[in-house]
Amino acid sequence: MKQKYESPLNSRYASEEMSYLFSPDYKFKTWRKLWIALAEVEKELGLNITDEQIAQMKQFKDDINYEVAEAREKEVRHDVMSHVYAFGTQAKAAMPIIHLGATSCYVGDNTDIIIMTEAMKLVRTQLVNVINELSQFAMEYKDMPTLGFTHFQPAQTTTVGKRASLWLQDLVMDLEEIDHQLSKAKLLGSKGTTGTQASFLELFDNDHEKVKKIDSMIADKMGYDACFAVSGQTYPRKLDSQMLNVLSQIAQSAFKFSNDIRLLQHLKEIEEPFEKSQIGSSAMAYKRNPMRSERIGSLARYVIADAINPAITASTQWFERTLDDSANKRISVPEAFLCIDAILTLYRNVVDGLVVYPKVIEQHLNNELPFMATENIMMDAVKKGGDRQELHEKIRTHSMDAGRVVKTEGKPNDLLERIANDKSFGLTIEELESIMDARNFVGRAPQQTEEFVSNVIKPILDANKDILVAEGEGVRV
Repeated sequence: MKQKYESPLNSRYASEEMSYLFSPDYKFKTWRKLWIALAEVEKELGLNITDEQIAQMKQFKDDINYEVAEAREKEVRHDVMSHVYAFGTQAKAAMPIIHLGATSCYVGDNTDIIIMTEAMKLVRTQLVNVINELSQFAMEYKDMPTLGFTHFQPAQTTTVGKRASLWLQDLVMDLEEIDHQLSKAKLLGSKGTTGTQASFLELFDNDHEKVKKIDSMIADKMGYDACFAVSGQTYPRKLDSQMLNVLSQIAQSAFKFSNDIRLLQHLKEIEEPFEKSQIGSSAMAYKRNPMRSERIGSLARYVIADAINPAITASTQWFERTLDDSANKRISVPEAFLCIDAILTLYRNVVDGLVVYPKVIEQHLNNELPFMATENIMMDAVKKGGDRQELHEKIRTHSMDAGRVVKTEGKPNDLLERIANDKSFGLTIEELESIMDARNFVGRAPQQTEEFVSNVIKPILDANKDILVAEGEGVRV
């Protein structure tokens, strides 16, 4: 039994891939890559740094002597300088030039950006795979009529697939936000204590042209196109807010989906997957609670609330830098990504195993269909010589009476029988029942779904086929 608190995001929910991105090991290995990049740039721009020094740094870039770093940090109370020292004990020739001209934010902030960017790419991969899974569901059920709801009250008929396309539309908008955010990814670079690069001007004997090249050269070595043109000591904290706002939007989409599934499961129309040996309730053995959808909602609520943290941090930074961001962002940023990682795993898992009950859907639809068909019935009756105004009042009265019987006596909807028995309509029960084909009332729902998947979803999937995973792979939770 462990004696310390362990975040359930690591122990229960998030993937190993996402957890590793926010691990100390990934962070400190990235620090060493940044120190190597800085040394290479400084050498290429003319500082007296040797090939041997850089070769030694590269030799130990992934072999971190954590014990040395931890022991040193107990003495100096500074994590960056402790790791500079530890790196130097391995790459002894490079000790004098490791971290030359840089501040702690050079490794700390650039690494934070790299981690968030890589994490957002992982989120993107997961989101595309949810879109793929959900689009298959939408196409499979594009023609199945189902009762539509507004205000959770029966409304016009739609299809099961069309409803799924609404969930898909939200995810497409989220993917657009991810792509926009990733398209402008840039590093801090190495700006110095107040962002002026004064220390580098000193190092390069006031050669502005050389100092101007440092950031772009570092970015290129780290696989980025650019650095922020200006900054204080840190990268603009608005970046954290922008990143978490994207995650919040994904959480909102997932939350909406999970609520719809919970409502549909209550109606017994569609259920989330339920394993053979799964227990729904410790007290009520018959229950099949929508546990995964509820967990999506629970985690999504956390992400939506968590997004306020970097917004406040960005608002309250003083001048070129304060340190009241550090402790907060160490918690808020990783937890948002870990939560979204878990949410998207759950989302795909639920979609992969959705169970549809056509007979229940049909029963609910048939109970309401006579009310929805009244306009068509009235038009057919007018064609047979009826008076439109008179028929409108009669059909309104019959509808009210039929509805009252359903609600107060629990009897089936008998609206069709009432109309068939009213000679002013001139319609037989057989003629009325022929109007009751639910497919006559779905409008363009099947076509809209097919066109949406063909015109919007398929190009997305075609452009991202290299990151699609096999059906059912990695979705069981």
